Amino acid sequence: MDALILLIPLALGLGCLGLAGFLWALGSHQYDDLDGAAARILFDDDQPERPAPP
Repeated sequence: MDALILLIPLALGLGCLGLAGFLWALGSHQYDDLDGAAARILFDDDQPERPAPP
C-alpha cells in the first residue's frame, strides 16, 4: 500500500515533465517545418565521386 502512495506522485511528476518538454518544443519552434523534412528526403544532394587526376 505504501508503494502505491509513492507511485501516484511519481506518475504525476513524469506526466508534468513530459508536458513541460512538449511545451518547450513548441516554444522553440521544433514543429515549424514538417513538410520540408518530408520533401528533403527526395532530393539527392550527394555529388558523384570523380576519380583523382593522375
